[in-house]
Amino acid sequence: MIGRAPRLPFATSIAVAVLLAAGLRTVCGAEFDGDYSKLSGIIIPGFASTQLRAWSLLDCPYSPLDFRFSTLSTWSGSTPPSLPVVVLQLLSAVDCWLKCMMLDPYNQTDNAECKSRPDSGLSAITELDPGYITGPLSSIWKEWIKWCIQFGIEANAIIAVPYDWRLSPSMLEERDLYFHNLKLTFETALKLRGGPSLVFGHSLGNLVFRYFLEWLKLEIAPKHYNQWLDDHIHAYFAVGAPLLGSPETVKATLFGNTFGFPVSEGTARLMFNSFSSSLWMMPQSKYCTSDNPYWKHFSGGFRKKNQTYHCEEQEYRTNYSGWPTNLVNIEIPSIPGFDAYPSLQDMLETNFSALECGLPTQLSFSAREVADGTLFRAIEDYDSDTKRLLYQLQKSMAALPFCTTIWVAIGAPQSYHGDPVVNPLTPWDRPPIKNIFCIYGIDLKTEVYLSPLIPSWSGNLVEGNPGATSGDETVPYNSLSLCKSWLGSKVNITRAPQAEHDGSDVQVELNVDHLPEDDIIANMTRSSRVKYITYYEDSESIPGKRTAVWELDKANHRNIVRSPVLMRELWLQMWHDIRPDTTSKFVTKAKRGPLRDDDCYWDYGKARCAWAEYCEYRYIFGDVHLGQSCRLKNSSAETLLNYL
Repeated sequence: MIGRAPRLPFATSIAVAVLLAAGLRTVCGAEFDGDYSKLSGIIIPGFASTQLRAWSLLDCPYSPLDFRFSTLSTWSGSTPPSLPVVVLQLLSAVDCWLKCMMLDPYNQTDNAECKSRPDSGLSAITELDPGYITGPLSSIWKEWIKWCIQFGIEANAIIAVPYDWRLSPSMLEERDLYFHNLKLTFETALKLRGGPSLVFGHSLGNLVFRYFLEWLKLEIAPKHYNQWLDDHIHAYFAVGAPLLGSPETVKATLFGNTFGFPVSEGTARLMFNSFSSSLWMMPQSKYCTSDNPYWKHFSGGFRKKNQTYHCEEQEYRTNYSGWPTNLVNIEIPSIPGFDAYPSLQDMLETNFSALECGLPTQLSFSAREVADGTLFRAIEDYDSDTKRLLYQLQKSMAALPFCTTIWVAIGAPQSYHGDPVVNPLTPWDRPPIKNIFCIYGIDLKTEVYLSPLIPSWSGNLVEGNPGATSGDETVPYNSLSLCKSWLGSKVNITRAPQAEHDGSDVQVELNVDHLPEDDIIANMTRSSRVKYITYYEDSESIPGKRTAVWELDKANHRNIVRSPVLMRELWLQMWHDIRPDTTSKFVTKAKRGPLRDDDCYWDYGKARCAWAEYCEYRYIFGDVHLGQSCRLKNSSAETLLNYL
């Protein structure tokens, strides 16, 4: 059977579009000559955004589907697909499907009858369930193929790096050598194409990339680290990055999240908690960090058995760990006598008055208390599932002798707080990459506060400090906007409509003062009927490096990668960078017009094609409506000259 060429996903089209327009001035110390074939794009997908392929010995006699070698249908970080195959797999043989999906919660091994591994190549992140019928139904990137076609982009310039999103970072390396292979991917791309890569990460993919950057510090000589990054990575696009985690993870851990699949919440919770990655996006404090014990070997120190988790004074001087409020509020049933609940003894001593008359004890937990396991220790007597979470969160590092090869010395995979590379439940500073674009949605209803978990609704009002805006429906604003601390002391702010515009509603503030520890907010007007994109840009604070933060109104976390606005802005910025005659570090925001034929449409009110400056009516045989006959007057290349 002849296989079909894989469709290019939206992330692919972004990365490819960026390839053609990447502002690369030097490649390994040599002047960039404008040969776009030298550039590569690396896509790191988000949670549940990679197909898993089952290698199974299962016999499911009542199922019409073959589980022995099949694709386990998931969804690529977007809204749940309405796939007949997903429903068939679950309803016809839910036990078989779960056996292939679930892992042992303690050692992260597969079921003896079914082993699942991530698929490879672009097809792993393109169609959720390939097939003549299910393929189109499960393709969420179809709209963006046109970008690739119209701008003449080559698919082989893009490299997908799918991974098993069920695993913790240390297990990714231990079982699959994922980070070794990722390093080889960058190095191979440089040798084959002659230039560095552009990294596109979405959601959890950004945390995977952060771990890779920290792992790389232990893999190569420290003095060569920055040079390696300069040679292999030109720009990093962090889209929807949960830099301080998300309460959605706590909710899925304690309640279960079906993600639209026809399973019960209890089943979904059991499955989710079997993944060690379930803790990777837990909320964390803005002020707590961990020391890496292995870095002491590079400075003559002695190795410690465990990471040192410590918090700044500000963690205790301020409330809520840098979040708008405490994240979880629960009521614990109380029985006279501390011995009944030994895990709660220390906490109940500070809440003794609540024990009168056997009333339940109400406890609130900050982001720090979620990340360090205090929440799960508080409820482990009531919920056996939390014991598994605590094991993954806090199991100790084995005391092994230090060897010249770090990963040999480390041995078995470690817990989050005991991870010798980096504690994933700590905030991260700006990576030393030349160009960073942090992009996320805002102003959507986003859950931050969870109450109650057990056993009843408290009815109390939520106390806290409301933020400047809300998040992207999945990740709260304060977690997404941590990358604003990567901006320098002087920031240029621009707010413009997301739709095509003539510049009349563009607002600009230059050289706005900014302290890294404080949020920076655009003091600009807005119309309630207009969706805006707000740009925070800094190209001066770090010589030779640029940092930009883009906030898109009403952009959903899972669907932001389908946004035509995001695609357009990335294309314009990267095309602007390659031009030798540009006078600014960032592309102008003064106006936005159609870039493709598809952006032209018929204005029925004026009985002509809209945007007459750019578009004209030009019928081609096969057009079925007026808007389809509206096309650009000039080529896309000529149109782009308006944005210098």
